[in-house]
Amino acid sequence: MARQLRIEYPGAYYHVTARGNDRKEIFKSEKDREKFLSYLESAVVRYGAVIHTWCLMSNHYHLLVETPSGNLSQVMQHINGAYTNYYNVKRKRSGHLLQGRYKAILVEADEYALELSRYIHLNPVRAKMVSEPDNYRWSSFQDYVGKRNAPEWLKTEFLLGYFGKPHSVAQKQYRQFVEEIMGKEYESPLEQMVAATILGSAEFVARIQEEHVDGKSPDRNLPALKQLSARPSIERIREIVRSDIVERERLAAKVALYLSHKYSGAKLKEIGEHFGVKESAVSQSSGRFAVELKKDPDLKKIVADIEARLNLWNV
Repeated sequence: MARQLRIEYPGAYYHVTARGNDRKEIFKSEKDREKFLSYLESAVVRYGAVIHTWCLMSNHYHLLVETPSGNLSQVMQHINGAYTNYYNVKRKRSGHLLQGRYKAILVEADEYALELSRYIHLNPVRAKMVSEPDNYRWSSFQDYVGKRNAPEWLKTEFLLGYFGKPHSVAQKQYRQFVEEIMGKEYESPLEQMVAATILGSAEFVARIQEEHVDGKSPDRNLPALKQLSARPSIERIREIVRSDIVERERLAAKVALYLSHKYSGAKLKEIGEHFGVKESAVSQSSGRFAVELKKDPDLKKIVADIEARLNLWNV
């Protein structure tokens, strides 16, 4: 498995996760969860972090974090270090609480932050801990929909801003946005990652590579750097799909849209324009096809052969 690249710069957004060692519980009481949240607050105060969304599960957590000072390592060292110390002292234990280092995915915020927030807030529903996200106390969803007053350290304005004003209307529309995919087949936005490190359009990946990756030690980052090579264009994907799936136009279109969404790095609007569908339909169509792939071995082989012809690193 390629070692994850660590890319930090002022204004970067990240989806951050950390799991318990051996997948064991890291939150065993309400006091544990409250203490962890206090360390999120102190990370905001001390290091200038901006917390946009959070969700605490039993053996892991999710954060959507912005770093105006470009100091994610410092922020996460504080959060994880302080919480591990608290947990060990309280339970008179020693050693690692978390499984290795945290995982941080660099995110193109304008393209993926909103979708990631939905993914994060639906974690308890997917885990069948609750039937609806606002029944789960230990995430920021209740803050977003006005069920409780958001703490000062949580910033909801950026994501709610996508839904306009007034604030109460934005809260209602955000709830609808999150809940509209409940009970439906849904592909995680993290399926679009590049090099297990970046979630963004082709333009975003190219800019990050040029400004923050080129020149990195090849010995340390070679596997991940190879995955940042040029992505196939939508035109190239459609060309190969058409040559492999000749007499089944509808299937060819579904395969090409799925592969374009997964590998091209193009923005949803651009993909939609190529295939004559609305921007919102791209993720939904791709998600449905991903589920179909898992159930159909013959279709899976067809797609795998096309992926091989595209010379993809991140298959």
